Amino acid sequence: MTQKSIFEPEGRAVPYLTEGEGPVALVLITDREIEADGLGVVSHYLVEEAGFHVIRIGARVGQEPTISDRVEDTLAVIDSLGLNDAWIGGHGFGGTVARVFAAEHIDRVNGLLLLGVEDEQVPLAPAIPVLIVQATDDEVTPAAHAESLQATAPERASIKRIDGAGHLFPATHPIETAVIIEEYLDWD
Repeated sequence: MTQKSIFEPEGRAVPYLTEGEGPVALVLITDREIEADGLGVVSHYLVEEAGFHVIRIGARVGQEPTISDRVEDTLAVIDSLGLNDAWIGGHGFGGTVARVFAAEHIDRVNGLLLLGVEDEQVPLAPAIPVLIVQATDDEVTPAAHAESLQATAPERASIKRIDGAGHLFPATHPIETAVIIEEYLDWD
């Protein structure tokens, strides 16, 4: 069952959803309001079909937080849930926040999941596996961004492609996206 909550550390209102109780924890940072993030079906599939524990974390209510704010909020939410470590990821901008989170809190990250890659100069955290799911027809976060990032750590970064999909592939191709994530993350 999905539970939507608002966590209010130091007066900040940070929305999040938690679903499932499985042994594989996956934190997804959204780049939109949680209800419209396009990750709901992917999350539900991973919980119901693969037994994952999925936490989706949104942006502060009524504010325009910076990347640093989003990283701080993500840490506060996972601390409040008692998660010592998890896979962390996001779609588009959410993935950029996840990259910064992984670099700053590597001891809390089992791996990094990027659903489309923004062209940001955020290096990959060392020594963690990276799964990049990339739509072939994405004009917002094109495949070239994913390929450039993967080339910085080819021994531990993998790209899986969703043919014929655009930028909103987690919403338009949710099962295909979820199956890729399940097959990759479930190995550990």
